[in-house]
Amino acid sequence: MVKNSRQSYWARRKVLITGHEGFLGSWLARSLVEQGAVVYGIDINRTKKSLILKDVRTKFQSLYGDVGNFNFVSAQISSLKPQVVFHLAAEAIVGTANKNPLKTFHANIQGTWNILEASRGQKSIESIVVASSDKAYGTHKKLPYTEAAALQGEHPYDASKSCADLICRSYFVTFGVPVSVTRCGNIYGPGDYNFSRLIPDAARSFVLNQPFAIRSNGKFTRDYIFVKDVVAAYMLLAQRLRSLKLGGEAFNFSCETPISVLDLFKKLQHMAGRNTPPQILNQAKNEIPHQYLSSAKAKKILKWKPQYSLSEGLQETIAWYKTHLDRMS
Repeated sequence: MVKNSRQSYWARRKVLITGHEGFLGSWLARSLVEQGAVVYGIDINRTKKSLILKDVRTKFQSLYGDVGNFNFVSAQISSLKPQVVFHLAAEAIVGTANKNPLKTFHANIQGTWNILEASRGQKSIESIVVASSDKAYGTHKKLPYTEAAALQGEHPYDASKSCADLICRSYFVTFGVPVSVTRCGNIYGPGDYNFSRLIPDAARSFVLNQPFAIRSNGKFTRDYIFVKDVVAAYMLLAQRLRSLKLGGEAFNFSCETPISVLDLFKKLQHMAGRNTPPQILNQAKNEIPHQYLSSAKAKKILKWKPQYSLSEGLQETIAWYKTHLDRMS
């Protein structure tokens, strides 16, 4: 997944990943194990085990606890003395955030400042990468978003990301904590258990030959980026954070090919060989109609670019669900 040129950097490097059982976290943990890193994972979920980690689970250490608990976080970082921290643990579903904003703020905002405060003064830490979202920008008339756009999230999930991003910047500027923020659009790929998201839900409906409903009016525009491209981006940023002096910076990672929800569904449907039209519910609330990102900064500074087109990523994703869906219950 990650080119050989970076193997020497990750070999035997101590890495802490929060949210390692999640969709992106599991792929990141897998890639780091494959690159020879000494990986520690923290997750709040003790029962749900990602299939992505099935054949590498014995090669890293899993710890379980709440990143919103400062004493727990501080004890782990002080004991493990990681060199790199990837903070991915969060409430990631917009609908859940709307239903339970306090839980979302606890995980997404307090969890972030706990990681940063526990890392402050830890000499072992070389870089911290915090997962944010395009939703941290809120609604803007000018698209695509660049990293210079204001952070003005209005709804619970969006606001939690705006706040966490500002806190990261504060810890770098005030205390010199070596932290950078990533902002991606909709990450998709094999192993996503969140069937409230369009792509895994559509893949499931095709595999099971079930009807499919689109919550919005189908006209919302989004970025979609394959999970393996995101993993490569995170690892590249962590590796170059110190040498390129990227502390306090934020980076967008995007394929820069926005597509409407309905057009994406039609693309998935064609790939799956289906032709049943979806039901348009038009019930989406507290969601931003149009969002997509510019990756010009990442391309210029990090020399990063996505390796998967949307069609290539979707083909791999659909094939995975066809094989593994019966094992995801």
